[in-house]
Amino acid sequence: MSLHHITWRATVGAVEDEKVVTEAVAWLVGDPDAVDIEQTTSYHGSDMYMVTGVSKKKQQSLASLARIGKKNLETLSNELDLRYDENNTLHFRLDFHSFINGEAVLAVPGKGASIKCHTKVEVYPGQNAIDECRKVLKLALSKVEDVSEPA
Repeated sequence: MSLHHITWRATVGAVEDEKVVTEAVAWLVGDPDAVDIEQTTSYHGSDMYMVTGVSKKKQQSLASLARIGKKNLETLSNELDLRYDENNTLHFRLDFHSFINGEAVLAVPGKGASIKCHTKVEVYPGQNAIDECRKVLKLALSKVEDVSEPA
């Protein structure tokens, strides 16, 4: 029971500081070297950045998931029918502004900017996918105390 990988994505507009967002995503993923920044232009011509943090290491991915905190992990466990797909991927978003201010809060769909996350759960033939995801969330819950708070 583990994760194949975890990916965090944030879109940074012209009025936001891409360095702050990059640091936040680096904290989430657990490794500043695992974060990429792509500069692009919005539809209206202003600069924007796509910040992506990816971990393909199992333990680092699990620690990354644990960083969202106990309350959020419990909510995800209770909402698997809404957030877990047929490809064994767990999808959720963190409220962008809350996270940049140092608090991990699951985003309400359609209610403003967010940091997107998807993580692929290891599921093998004969295993129940939902049960395996619950086990991974429970394991992440046990690691919450081991991960530090955002800087």
